[in-house]
Amino acid sequence: MAWSAAIRAELGAFMLDVELEGDARPLALVGPNGSGKTTLLRALAGAVRPRAGTIRVGDALLFDEERGVDVPMERRRVGYVPQGYGLFPHLDALGNVAFGLRLGRRERERRARAMLEELGCGGLARRPVGRLSGGERQRVALARALVLEPGLLLLDEPLAALDAIHRRAVRRLLAERLRAYGRPAILTTHDARDIAALGARVAVLEGGRVVQEGELEALRAAPANEFVAELVGA
Repeated sequence: MAWSAAIRAELGAFMLDVELEGDARPLALVGPNGSGKTTLLRALAGAVRPRAGTIRVGDALLFDEERGVDVPMERRRVGYVPQGYGLFPHLDALGNVAFGLRLGRRERERRARAMLEELGCGGLARRPVGRLSGGERQRVALARALVLEPGLLLLDEPLAALDAIHRRAVRRLLAERLRAYGRPAILTTHDARDIAALGARVAVLEGGRVVQEGELEALRAAPANEFVAELVGA
């Protein structure tokens, strides 16, 4: 499934101006803090309204300023896992995963439980969020996004809160899940090992603009700036 985004958005004095496109292969957004990575994900999800541009996923036009198209966030079929996972503290793991499904209670819980099982955390279904580890929260947040069968999956620093041991385990889990998912996924990261494990293409943002795109090895051979050189170990 192909996707494309040409976005101009303003948040105070910050201007995001990017053009990107891709397919079912994951895309990793990298760049220094404040470069616009999270703003771009939020614009794709519908939480930030661009000043101009278009967003398309497959055959669905999600945003087009000139044509007056702006599909609401809840109708975009975009799965968004923010930094910190965004889980509801008053719900258990099962309640969090089932939350966005517009079905009868039994069917919601059946699908949510099946997704938790698929991600290897079915035993967490009735555990309160406050009693989940970082890795467990990551899997529950991913299950909540995937159970909606989104056309586009957005992951903002999905592994950043994990220690080294859990990071390796969840990285493998995420790579396996994205391969099985077979639809577009865009994630932000500061770790080249995440990019390599996921087999992702890379887009480098700086000051709200894309300054380099390509394969990890190409970035390693000719980094666009000092940040990229440090990221890829060049």
